[in-house]
Amino acid sequence: MSGILVLAEHEGGQFKKTATELLGKGKELAAALGTELNAVVLGDAPASELGAFGAAKVYQVGGDFSSYATLQIVAALAAAVKQAQADVFLTPATYTGKDAIPRLAARLGTGQGSDCTDLRVEGGHVIARRPMYAGKAYADVRIDGKPAIFTVRPNSFGQPSPAGGSAEVIAVQADLASPIEVQLVERRKPEAAEVDLTEAERIVSGGRSLKSKENFDSVIRPLAASLHATTGASRAAVDAGYADHSEQVGQTGKTVNPVLYIACGISGAIQHLAGMRTSKVIVAINTDPDAPIFEHTTYGIVEDLFEVCPMLTEAFNKELGT
Repeated sequence: MSGILVLAEHEGGQFKKTATELLGKGKELAAALGTELNAVVLGDAPASELGAFGAAKVYQVGGDFSSYATLQIVAALAAAVKQAQADVFLTPATYTGKDAIPRLAARLGTGQGSDCTDLRVEGGHVIARRPMYAGKAYADVRIDGKPAIFTVRPNSFGQPSPAGGSAEVIAVQADLASPIEVQLVERRKPEAAEVDLTEAERIVSGGRSLKSKENFDSVIRPLAASLHATTGASRAAVDAGYADHSEQVGQTGKTVNPVLYIACGISGAIQHLAGMRTSKVIVAINTDPDAPIFEHTTYGIVEDLFEVCPMLTEAFNKELGT
């Protein structure tokens, strides 16, 4: 095999957690296959530092990727993958993984396993497990084309500890000219400093039972802050104006995969479960003991959220010192 290649995403030169998470898993897979682990970086970032997480080489494509442009990213990744001659390409199932990577697979004439939650080596091949039918079933996927491309949900694997070392950085030349000209008009940063829902390890979500935006802001957001968690919401809460659409979890919102998911006043409709079913630990707070969400929870609290949430907030603030 020619090796495993990992897309190391970064923001402003700082590598995201998905980069080190995938490198940690990639290192494990590479050892099982007896091959090399490498990485690809787009734009200006300290690529050599990825050697501390097992990357032998980092293929770095120069250019300004600060404003997202699909065709430029596809062209850059295609050049890097061809130069690396990778057999397996791992990328996070982030915006890039969902928008650019399918186009890359089509350009390279290979296959893709999407939104995977587990990877293993079997019979000399990387096998991926991915949820289907809103998480009701799982499929094991093997890609026979090269490179075999897999996009992986954030938080599917643990964070590795850096072991020291420096990677060899190889410059990649790519034709980034695009037939579609995009002009950046304005760039806005979100006001909240919370981790994006798709990458968050802890999420506290509120539903229609909050009854108002004021209640949502005074009950759910403080609880999330006490846990250093990201705030989420059901579609019903978003439709009612309690939270922004960017905070919506579910089939028509964001798919999340946190270590801890706390659902407050959310009944557990299939559309919501589709977006959070793979969470490691699920806690539900609901006055209805027959709410569907209790069928999928690790811990269930059949109580009034307006009583339980403030108690939890106070306890977490005291324990975590927030």
